[in-house]
Amino acid sequence: MSTLLVTGGAGFVGSALVRQLIDETDSTVINVDSLTYAGSLESLADARHHPRHIFERVDVCNRRELDRLFRDHRPDAVVHLAAETHVDRSIAEPSPFIGTNVIGTSNILDAARAYWNDLESEARQTFRVLHVSTDEVYGDLGPEDPPFNEDTACAPNSPYAASKAAADHLVRAWHRTYGLPVLITRSCNNYGPWQVAEKLIPLMICNAVGGRPLPVYGTGGNIREWIHVDDHSRALRRVLEAGVPGRVYNIAGQAELTNLEVVKAICAILDGIAPRAAGSYAELVRFVSDRPGHDRRYAVDDGRIRSELGWQRQERFDETLAKTVRWYVDHPEWLQRVVAFTIARCAGE
Repeated sequence: MSTLLVTGGAGFVGSALVRQLIDETDSTVINVDSLTYAGSLESLADARHHPRHIFERVDVCNRRELDRLFRDHRPDAVVHLAAETHVDRSIAEPSPFIGTNVIGTSNILDAARAYWNDLESEARQTFRVLHVSTDEVYGDLGPEDPPFNEDTACAPNSPYAASKAAADHLVRAWHRTYGLPVLITRSCNNYGPWQVAEKLIPLMICNAVGGRPLPVYGTGGNIREWIHVDDHSRALRRVLEAGVPGRVYNIAGQAELTNLEVVKAICAILDGIAPRAAGSYAELVRFVSDRPGHDRRYAVDDGRIRSELGWQRQERFDETLAKTVRWYVDHPEWLQRVVAFTIARCAGE
């Protein structure tokens, strides 16, 4: 596929995918992002100025501009990553999540369908729309429950998860009703460099380095499965290359940990590479009131993507978490963005 249109390509997962596509393929990438607080052109690194990278500052809620993008760039496929993603924000203010995640996805589907309908036979047959979703649409699991599979019914528990589930249903309907060749992926929690400030791992690193408390919801016993963003990006590329239109593919990291275990692991790494003057970083942990409706556990079965498409994760959590912590310590300018974000949130901006 010579030309890919990637929405949300200046976000955390999107920028990792764009960097891979520029570094490892010959594809031209049309990077579509509205550059909200979660998007940064810095995260594109060397890909930002590459001749095969074309940036378009467009909001997916602007249907007219989406039509122009398809008309001007003639993509062979779409990877739809643009989304509002943070649960706490969705609880405080759900409306932007409905706008971007539901209306924006509807616009992408309609613009893609209009474009696809006018393609010649061969291009029409190979065209794809990959919608990137989340394991949170499935709801949560008990401690002994088996992981979610692709046939598990959606049962979202937060406004964010509900907006993503709604988008998933739209994608499925556009395939069933109009025949649009769509694919859906549902990944577990991502980590790695360039992640937005409010997410668990960069926030904990930033607070620890700054000597500030490390806030952990409840008792810290909520369990998440983790995958490195580069593994997730490789999975997206594999699904786009060989996935069966209409199917859902779960993407797992095979690393289930409680939030407290993740925070303590970060502290242990920091103790080794940037020790405090006195004591361990773990002494900064503070338990705070739990999030409303906090999901207990996420885990997904990725048997389909492994057996059908031959994808395998390459990154081990313990090794790449250490590299991730080191990256943030070595990039104080990005940590300053986290500090600025934290101050703004505390001021109610």
